Amino acid sequence: MKIIETGMPGLLILEPRVFEDSRGYFFESYNVKTWQEHGIEQDFVQDNQSKSNYGVVRGLHYQLAPYSQTKMVRVLHGEVLDVAVDIRQGSPTFGECYSIILSAENKKQLLIPKGFAHGFSVISESAIFYYKCDEVYHPEAERGILYKDSKLAIDWMIPKQHRIISDKDEIHPVLTEAEMNFRFD
Repeated sequence: MKIIETGMPGLLILEPRVFEDSRGYFFESYNVKTWQEHGIEQDFVQDNQSKSNYGVVRGLHYQLAPYSQTKMVRVLHGEVLDVAVDIRQGSPTFGECYSIILSAENKKQLLIPKGFAHGFSVISESAIFYYKCDEVYHPEAERGILYKDSKLAIDWMIPKQHRIISDKDEIHPVLTEAEMNFRFD
């Protein structure tokens, strides 16, 4: 597995080694030993999967500490624009966004550490999105940042008139008003 730094501390792109032949392909999407060899120590406790159609924008979501989550995300079908926002006070990249296209075709994964808000938009006809978390879901700790915060200026790659947003995601506060309790170490 190839591990690529993004320029944001702890936010990593994971590119698995894919073995393809006339039957199809095979790759390891997760191997604890490989991760440990690269200094990544995660104990995942929950897996999630969602299916969404073109135009869906989900996010930007996170859980407050002590229930914050590290996530390893990937796409099983289709293509998404995946977005992570550093919300760790004291981080050299605080308030910065990182985006990457994740698809079933490119098989890339993104490791998103605690202290990042996360979201994605579906840019194919549909997408199946999968992620592993190192903390279970705690609804009382769930928070969010408005996906259309003008200071973040995220290009979701979906025209405004085609965006499908949940009622909950439409009312999140902007970054400067959001509740967060993360410190950069």
